[in-house]
Amino acid sequence: MIIGLPKEIISDEHRVGIIPGGVEQLVKDGNEVIVQKDAGTESGFTDEEYSSAGAKIIDNAKDLFRDAELIVKVKEPQPAECDMISEGQLIFTYFHFAANRELTENIIKNKAIAIAYETVQLKDKTLPLLVPMSEVAGRMAVQEGAKYLEAPSGGIGVLLGGVPGVDPATVTILGGGIVGSNAARIAAGMGAKVYILDINLDRLRYLEDVMPDNVITLMSNPSNIRKLLKFTDLLIGAVLIPGAKAPKLVTKEMLSLMKKGSVIVDVAVDQGGCIETCKPTTHDNPTFIIDGVVHYCVANMPGAVPYTSTIALTNATLPYIMILANNGFSDSFDEYEDLKLGLNIYKGKITHKGVADAFGLEYVPIDKALAT
Repeated sequence: MIIGLPKEIISDEHRVGIIPGGVEQLVKDGNEVIVQKDAGTESGFTDEEYSSAGAKIIDNAKDLFRDAELIVKVKEPQPAECDMISEGQLIFTYFHFAANRELTENIIKNKAIAIAYETVQLKDKTLPLLVPMSEVAGRMAVQEGAKYLEAPSGGIGVLLGGVPGVDPATVTILGGGIVGSNAARIAAGMGAKVYILDINLDRLRYLEDVMPDNVITLMSNPSNIRKLLKFTDLLIGAVLIPGAKAPKLVTKEMLSLMKKGSVIVDVAVDQGGCIETCKPTTHDNPTFIIDGVVHYCVANMPGAVPYTSTIALTNATLPYIMILANNGFSDSFDEYEDLKLGLNIYKGKITHKGVADAFGLEYVPIDKALAT
């Protein structure tokens, strides 16, 4: 199979879909890999490294999209890229369709085969291709939140871990999954007082067992959230419903409960956000203030640490890329149910219910779509 690795064009996205070591494995299996010039430069991987691994370096995205059977990316295709996608072409990347109607309609229109990293799902319901970036984003959420709590960044001027004789900051985390648990570990390690909320009691029991003593678990409900907002310094949104929009757990009205200069980091913003006042921002202009509360809502947080993120992502995605490349999507879906669940749109048909429900569009079950 011919695999194309384009340079990411979304604002401040420095990651790349596959590291040179992954390219070497794909070429060894008899595949052809074409890499757009400078695709990996900002992640720390040169064209020479890709060439040495067996890739062909191509000057522009147009030729790459024309020639590749399988496109491997990091972020969702931008409008200019959607115009280059052809019917039946395999696109394997983070899509987050439920938060982007224009993208959904573009992929439906060009009749591509869209396999989303974020909905590939194992039998135990874990999301193996979302985990590495969720780990990065969860840890970064605390790092960024601590920075914006500083007065020069617009914050209240609270040191996350406090000092002897002074209270530490209070961190509230909505969601106890991969993002939330990683955020809790970092915040606790910095000395903050941490509350982590989830609706799954078994998950809360697990977190209670593995987290340090300065992490307190609570059931997530509007009453508990309202109580915590009054003294929260850093609020982290870490809610995920695979393939669907994130629920709005904090309304604009509830925002008035928070202190002036407190900070929100909504990691769920790429799925629509779980705080009503959040909207996507960029690394160039990462924050805005509403009712005195600093909002950090960068939709591609791991893009700020591209070397770490690209290696972590390739570690998780490469086995699936190799399956697709070596077997073709049809045989791959027959053998690997987890990969099959990643199919969101197939030749104009929406095959993920969460995406269809987000926009009131027709849902076609995967097996029915493939059969036709």
